Amino acid sequence: MLQGIAAGLLLYLLLFFALDGVGLLGPDEPRYASIGREMALSGDWVTPRLWGERWFEKPALLYWLTGVGFRLGLGPETAPRLPVALLSAVYLLFHFWWLRRLFGRRLAWLSTAMLATSAGWFAYSQLCLTDLPLAAAFGASMLLCLRWMETGDFRLAAAAGTLLGVGVLAKGLVPLVLALPVFWFARGRRTGVAAIYGFALLAAAPWYVLCTLENGKAFLYEFFWRHHFARFLSPEFQHVQPFWYYAPVLAAGLAPWTPVLAAAVRPSLYRDRRLRFLLATAAFGFVFFSASTNKLPGYLLPLFPLLAVVLAAGLEQARRGAALLAASALLLSFIPVAGEVLPDAVSYGLSRAPFPSPPWWGIAAAVVLAVLVYGAERRERRELAVTLVAAGLVCGVVYLKTSAYPILDRQASARSLWRELGGFSHRVCIEYIHRSWRYGLNYYSLEPLPACADDNRPLHLTNNPTGGPPVLVHRD
Repeated sequence: MLQGIAAGLLLYLLLFFALDGVGLLGPDEPRYASIGREMALSGDWVTPRLWGERWFEKPALLYWLTGVGFRLGLGPETAPRLPVALLSAVYLLFHFWWLRRLFGRRLAWLSTAMLATSAGWFAYSQLCLTDLPLAAAFGASMLLCLRWMETGDFRLAAAAGTLLGVGVLAKGLVPLVLALPVFWFARGRRTGVAAIYGFALLAAAPWYVLCTLENGKAFLYEFFWRHHFARFLSPEFQHVQPFWYYAPVLAAGLAPWTPVLAAAVRPSLYRDRRLRFLLATAAFGFVFFSASTNKLPGYLLPLFPLLAVVLAAGLEQARRGAALLAASALLLSFIPVAGEVLPDAVSYGLSRAPFPSPPWWGIAAAVVLAVLVYGAERRERRELAVTLVAAGLVCGVVYLKTSAYPILDRQASARSLWRELGGFSHRVCIEYIHRSWRYGLNYYSLEPLPACADDNRPLHLTNNPTGGPPVLVHRD
């Protein structure tokens, strides 16, 4: 009972505390939130529209979730973010419950704790982006496939396929590609594999058919060609990265559990066919994303639930995990550094952000925690050791939210800028600003501010030459 209450408190602090502590960030959050809000206001839940213009970059699932948030009367940050955070929490509960059935309670707790507190998972659980909904749907689908491959139960194949279809509604055809290893591992169950893909298509098809009927070739060209095939092959989307890009991204995304990767490099671990399937699926996805011309960090997120199971199995079977878990605890000393770097990294880019040394108090706290973790592991209390690291990470996240969010809100979100402009916005036009600020201002202003070329008002909003938020310039 007490363990459940403690887990619930940690989950609240990790996913829901200060969810609206910073305004929407970047170009994508305000865009997706605007589309969801427009669906809620117009009642058209089929065709995504961004400020009146059809927008076919992503399918409708995230917009539906956001639209429901607005229909419930939630605030401008809570409406788009709360559904994603709730979806993350629901998936984590499923992750624990299903793994307990498959592998036992200990591995289920280790895996769920590591997944929930991995940097990539909790960060994307806070944002109105499509990556977390895809990761939750795909992860649940693959975990159901584990049991289906053991039992041949058609109901499990149907459920796995339906969840795979939910993933298709979250981010297009990607989950159908990521699930291809199922063909090899279930090669003796062709009917079941056909059922998985059949139910996936049945779950996703209604929206795709309706959107095609309403929008015709424009939807098919923009959504499938440009945002699937061209995005994979062409540099036009300006997210070109080298093939090795995802190696450091994966290491950073799994932090603070990156050292535990060493426990998974054991051939004997993969005598279990279920772990072979999870590792092979994650490895296939890693190579697939690495081969893409355009790369973004969030693309890897669907692999995290699978890797969390593999890492937990490796840690559970490791004879000596004290050093690995102590190293994970020591990595928490970088959280204060992240608090200082984060606002500048979001505002100007990570390469231009200063990188200070970890403060002494952060190092001291991490060392104390590492000693406690090492002692717990030496006393063969591995669950306690993992819980201590997870709790330390949650404390670090609370520190980040309370210390960095106010600065991040001023430096990188259009929310603070709009509050400054709101009283005299009728006198403001936009000369030229980065699209992150443009989309954010459009979201908070409801009616987009005009371009100065179209409506020359006395106050011109333009890029700040020294970086940071745009500045107002008086034009005679």
